[in-house]
Amino acid sequence: MSQDVSSLAVIGAGTMGSGITLVAATSGIDAIQIDVSSDQLDRAKSYHAKVLARNVEKGRMTESDRDAALARISYVDDMAKAASADWAVEAATENPEVKEKIFASMASTFSADTVLATNTSSISITRIATATGNAADRVVGMHFFNPVPVMKLVEVIKGLATSDQTVERTIALAERMGKTPILANDRAGFVSNRVLMPMINEAFFAWMEGVAEPAAIDDIMTLGCNFPMGPLRLADFIGLDVCHDIMMVLYRELGDQKFFPCPLLRQLVTAGRLGDKTGHGVFEH
Repeated sequence: MSQDVSSLAVIGAGTMGSGITLVAATSGIDAIQIDVSSDQLDRAKSYHAKVLARNVEKGRMTESDRDAALARISYVDDMAKAASADWAVEAATENPEVKEKIFASMASTFSADTVLATNTSSISITRIATATGNAADRVVGMHFFNPVPVMKLVEVIKGLATSDQTVERTIALAERMGKTPILANDRAGFVSNRVLMPMINEAFFAWMEGVAEPAAIDDIMTLGCNFPMGPLRLADFIGLDVCHDIMMVLYRELGDQKFFPCPLLRQLVTAGRLGDKTGHGVFEH
């Protein structure tokens, strides 16, 4: 059923958006990378070229496959320039008001047959859909994981008004992109961040309260629990600001103090120590 998807628009050229674009292009789908920032588009373009070149170097794809994937990607600074796309995925910052504005524009830009998906990692699909008026049946959660080209999971979330057909098409498209789609209900944080973020938050509390130093906390969790990456290192990888924003969504929506961000996490975000993307978070990178 997803074979009707020939072109996919990705709104937002950050880490997640550029990753989604790359996976679409390597899956044989024309991908339109959209961002109002020309600098962000340039970074996405460099990222796409770098990853594909590495894939050729590692023998994961041929040079002709690389060239074909690059040829499928276009870069535009205005959503209207991608209006002909038959699937759209929003991958902007994890802020409800920002996403609502984007979805209002998506509903008026794309055709009545275009699915309007959001890569939100915590925000209510039902809430986002309210911004689209009578297009709410075409709004769905399509939560990819970072790094998108590597991680297999896509959480698929049905909002209150999302049609069964939209969900079926989303599952089929995720599979076409080489992913494993798993359904989750429309509750704050869905499954992944409902479970993950309190663990990351508790690791910050353990550090703040002097239970152990960050490296020791991470080593204990990797060696003792067989995690591939410690919770504090993972927080740096995700972005401390993103972790904070997700926790605030959980706190506001679920009303439980356990979701409120640790004071030390909040302090690091205020200081601009956001993790990998700034070169310094819990650890130096």
